[in-house]
Amino acid sequence: MASNQSALLALLDTLLHAEEGDVMRRLLGSALQDLIDAEASAHIGAERHERTGSRTTQRNGTREKLVSTAAGDVTVKIPKTRTGSFFPSLLTPRRRVDRALHAVICEAYVHGVSTRKVDDLVAALGIESGISKSEVSRICAALDEEVRAWRERPLDHTWFPYVFLDATYCRVRIGGRVVSQAVVIATGVSIDGRREILGHAIGDSETEPFWTEFLRSLRDRGLAVATEASPAGVQLVISDAHRGLTNAIGAVLPGAAWQRCRVHFMRNALAKVSRGNAEMVAATIRTIFAQPTGPAVREQVETVATMLQPRFPAVADLLLEAKADLTAFADFPEAHWRKVWSNNPIERLNREVKRRTDVVGIFPNTAALDRLVGAVLIEAHDEWQASDRRYLSEASMAKLLPPQPTAITAARHAEEGDDTRALKTA
Repeated sequence: MASNQSALLALLDTLLHAEEGDVMRRLLGSALQDLIDAEASAHIGAERHERTGSRTTQRNGTREKLVSTAAGDVTVKIPKTRTGSFFPSLLTPRRRVDRALHAVICEAYVHGVSTRKVDDLVAALGIESGISKSEVSRICAALDEEVRAWRERPLDHTWFPYVFLDATYCRVRIGGRVVSQAVVIATGVSIDGRREILGHAIGDSETEPFWTEFLRSLRDRGLAVATEASPAGVQLVISDAHRGLTNAIGAVLPGAAWQRCRVHFMRNALAKVSRGNAEMVAATIRTIFAQPTGPAVREQVETVATMLQPRFPAVADLLLEAKADLTAFADFPEAHWRKVWSNNPIERLNREVKRRTDVVGIFPNTAALDRLVGAVLIEAHDEWQASDRRYLSEASMAKLLPPQPTAITAARHAEEGDDTRALKTA
């Protein structure tokens, strides 16, 4: 209801004696209270102390609610009713932060700002009472729907010749204990040379069933697999040599070759030699990747293994055992070699995820981890799509397409077809 004249004069006197920065907050509080009281009267069917035939219930005191706005904290009184319930439509239940601050809090959370620091941020924006950790988590739950929609989006709009797979680990509190949870991520390079984040999942560990389920979910969303009849699909998967992962790749992506990450392989090889010999062994192995052609790359593996056999037989055996997987890149265009012979691109993405999650430290549950990881990946994915820079040039990616028959070849095939038909007729 509208304020009467005496109430307005009292408000005016209050504003005249208020500090300059407090005037807008008091005005806003008074206006909000008037609107709430007017809506309450309409809901009840009568003004305060008024008797009407349309009354549906009676007032039963008030309860205070703190509403945080850009002008500062405002306390309003919401009328309670004897029967039923009333909540003003102007406010949102269980939320005392306006939409602008809601967006700020979500953005801060996505950028790895802890809930404790978000409280300080909100206070700096004029919300003197701050905001609790539980309320920050509740506000950020609004990200769940966006993450879910992005995670379930179709992948059949193009095809991805190269797919990178990797995992990192974060700490989550489950059942009263702090445990490590595997965050697996898949990225792909499309046929036009652009990178996309294909998806992510969270599980207890990198087991074969977990990786299999994740890869099948990508296929269900439209990730195509190359076959002998059609190369329009995944042709090469790049990852480390985790047994569960490699078995899952073979089962779900049978038409794709597998490239063992050279960086992870180097770590495995150097673990078999002393620190004093590590640099010499590493330099020798690197000569494999300095060869100009595919056959030369594979021949160099044999040469290096022979050189290392007398002093470092374990490294030589490891090289020979991993030869096919370590040199799978050599079957693809030379312009792509440096971009597909290791997992470095997805490792950088993992570091960004860890940078954001390390600020939080221990997540209260798996849903909170999934929310933050999903939001970070959406941000990176959108940046890749908005950039004019391609991961691999469109011209070089065209080399992965099957050769198109020329006009001369087509005419020759037609003539051969005519000749065949003539022989059959004869």
